[in-house]
Amino acid sequence: MTDYSKTVNLYESPFPMRGNLAKREPGWVKQWQEQQRYAKLRRKAAGRPKFILHDGPPYANGDIHIGHAVNKILKDIIIRSKTLAGFDAPYVPGWDCHGLPIEVMVEKLHGKDMPPSRFRELCREYAAEQIARQKKDFIRLGVLGDWDKPYLTMDYRTEADTVRTLGEIYKAGYLYRGAKPVQFCLDCGSSLAEAEVEYKDKVSHAIDVAYPFQDPAALAKAFRLPENDAPAFAVIWTTTPWTLPASQAVSAGENIVYQLIDTPKGRLLLAKDLAAAALERYGFSGCPVLAETSGAALEGLLCRHPFLERDIPLLLGEHVTTDAGTGLVHTAPAHGLEDYFVCNKYGIELYNPVNAEGRYIGEVPRVAGMTVWQANPVIIDWLRENERLLCEAKIEHSYAHCWRHKTPLIYRATGQWFIGMDKAGTDGKTLRDKAIKAVDDTEFFPAWGRARLQAMIEGRPDWVVSRQRYWGTPMTFFAHKESGELHPDSAALLEKIAKRIEEKGINAWFELDKAELLSPEDCEQYDKLPDTMDVWFDSGSTHFSVLKQREELAWPADLYLEGSDQHRGWFQSSMLTGCATLGRAPYKQLLTHGFVVDQNGRKMSKSIGNVVAPQEVYNEFGADILRLWAAATDYSGELAISKEILKRVTESYRRIRNTLSFLFANLKDFSPIEDAVPFADMVEIDRYALVLARLLQERVAGDYYPRYAFHFAVQDIVQFCSEELGAFYLDILKDRLYTTQAGSHARRSAQTALYHITRSLVLLMSPILCFTAEEAWDIIGGGEEDSVLFHTWHNFPPASAGEAPLLHKWTAVREARAVVNAAIEPLRADKTVGSSLQAEVVLTAPEPLYGYLKALGNELRFALLVSAVRLEKGDTLAASVTPSAAPKCERCWHYVGDVGTVAAHPTLCGRCADNIDGQGESRDYV
Repeated sequence: MTDYSKTVNLYESPFPMRGNLAKREPGWVKQWQEQQRYAKLRRKAAGRPKFILHDGPPYANGDIHIGHAVNKILKDIIIRSKTLAGFDAPYVPGWDCHGLPIEVMVEKLHGKDMPPSRFRELCREYAAEQIARQKKDFIRLGVLGDWDKPYLTMDYRTEADTVRTLGEIYKAGYLYRGAKPVQFCLDCGSSLAEAEVEYKDKVSHAIDVAYPFQDPAALAKAFRLPENDAPAFAVIWTTTPWTLPASQAVSAGENIVYQLIDTPKGRLLLAKDLAAAALERYGFSGCPVLAETSGAALEGLLCRHPFLERDIPLLLGEHVTTDAGTGLVHTAPAHGLEDYFVCNKYGIELYNPVNAEGRYIGEVPRVAGMTVWQANPVIIDWLRENERLLCEAKIEHSYAHCWRHKTPLIYRATGQWFIGMDKAGTDGKTLRDKAIKAVDDTEFFPAWGRARLQAMIEGRPDWVVSRQRYWGTPMTFFAHKESGELHPDSAALLEKIAKRIEEKGINAWFELDKAELLSPEDCEQYDKLPDTMDVWFDSGSTHFSVLKQREELAWPADLYLEGSDQHRGWFQSSMLTGCATLGRAPYKQLLTHGFVVDQNGRKMSKSIGNVVAPQEVYNEFGADILRLWAAATDYSGELAISKEILKRVTESYRRIRNTLSFLFANLKDFSPIEDAVPFADMVEIDRYALVLARLLQERVAGDYYPRYAFHFAVQDIVQFCSEELGAFYLDILKDRLYTTQAGSHARRSAQTALYHITRSLVLLMSPILCFTAEEAWDIIGGGEEDSVLFHTWHNFPPASAGEAPLLHKWTAVREARAVVNAAIEPLRADKTVGSSLQAEVVLTAPEPLYGYLKALGNELRFALLVSAVRLEKGDTLAASVTPSAAPKCERCWHYVGDVGTVAAHPTLCGRCADNIDGQGESRDYV
């Protein structure tokens, strides 16, 4: 008996269905590194238009977490897609290397008792170790970049250029020294930038305090009451009792209505809108309101401090509201920015009784030497003794905490260096105005980022750029010992210092003898500043120290991409340094992604046990699965991940991989040079499939990738593989691929379509599934030295006129096929038929569908995947199905009446017999 399986075109796929990604990916990573693919790509892309994505540097401390992985994967997808779109898109990764977290780790490992120069050396060594660990993981994720020459903020040249950036801001007129209150961490022993502050709930003492009026008669006059010497009090409410020793004023709202109320404790001054709630707190009821007046009438009245010998004037402040409390605000300019501004307006000098350790100085009675937190109950008892405490309670409220230590912050006035937001520069423009314009000129993905960043720029205080640490880029200025003014030749001196730092690093400043640069007279009058810069200044000025200095890059960058927290961090620090030095933001576009949470929307937490580490994912599933998850998730919100979610992503991956495996199996004997069929000569359904593939490429490569909508790209690619290909085109095509003669026009037409579809599909998915795409390209491309990255999006053969009618016709045919499948399904369910080929169909169709179907002639059965079909014209589209009574062809499995009519092949249909011994069948449509 003849074995007809050897007469069909069935080949084993060179692309296995099982990816074994976790085991195979490390080998590919090693291969790409040995082949120096990044360097080769740079040579191939030379001369193209540039696209620059500037890497926001992760901090060099600890292993990467899932958020790092998302960030780097999204960047890599963009770099790869831009490369395929014909750009020269270099990617230079970077690291943020200075700052307190590294200092803390070095202190834990080596202790604190060592010379500062040795301490900085150990910090540098520790940062280098962390970078090596993180770099290894980023490379394992398939992220392509200049890993041999990344930028580090601790590189000598980068440190020097950071110093130069500060010098440019100084020359632009935005740098100044002040003693404003700043967010201060007692554990850091340093001021913090806005981006280093996070808000968590805290339980605080909430107290109502009575400030006695010095002249009750003057108060009565302000209310247009008869003169009266009855005791009267301005009542404030605060959640920071420890700030009361620094209280120097009480602020009222100019347009707020205040009442003078007669109570058992004397006459109380309260805001009208808050009076009832306040009196209830004090346990008073039925107290008569003596009179009302506006806050403006109270300006200049004097009170006495509730427990110190100090005059307390009433001021008018715009920060006073009636949201909570009493409508009067105790004002301590050393411990609140709004307090500072209002006191400055009235010429009240700043008084700061708290030192850098958070302890009261010796001149403060009762609490001298105590920390501010220890002082709270002592101050409350002191108020109670003086009969100035009207109410005490505990409340839970949102409070500023250090992002590193997770401990509460205090506002504390210290001598610091600031970049002024509202200070006119040498060009007469304020930095805030420049930054707001820069927001207008930036394109945001997603669009809501614009309002978020603009609100932060509009409301942000001056930037505190100085820090009191050892491991940081120094503020390389000389300041006058008495006046604090910077040396008049600071700009020239700074460049000399920058050149030294280029050679020896930041120790060149710390170890500098000022006599090397200053005259003997200046040495007597000027000292080196001891401060270092805020680490956000380091990373925020990398647009100058990296983009402007590296030949392969360009300024401004096309894109910055980071997590949503960077609206108050790197996006902002980069914008401000760019606007202050070069008049605009150093980027054209900003892309923001959300944070990673578990499947229930909870933050990742070791205590909860829901942390998903990227290392665990790529070791179990492979990096391509992690990349597919990152791309398939809408990054504009939170990104949920769990083992269950990853398993679902794996199913999508299998759909893509199985499709590729089928495509490669059926291209094994196809040469695009020798065997390709021109588009106009192809079988009609092949032309239709090519049009669908081109439309997919236009959506993914022409729309989704350019606007960074990766989840839509994944959806369309998976949909194309499962529906357009798997459930329709390839399902129909199997008969022609397997049963027609190997070199026939019918089969070569199909293979031509598959070739173009495969190349396009591999290129489209390659920015996301970089490992799988390279594995596929080894088969379809130019060998293992070739790469998808050395090519651009696929060029489809030019379509002939009439593409729209083709789409319309085959959309209608697919509609008919869906109706036929639905009619067959009940017969499959009750096992009346098995395969759809066992079915015979009577199909009625209205015009114009009837005409489309009739035009397919005898090939209609191949489109419907049945053995026989009778087409009738009718008013509605409907199908009736019966099992075929005809015999089954052993080779093609169709049930047809001419099985056995060819004596040489008694178990075959006439079509198969002709495909084996004759000229072979031809196809026009299907």
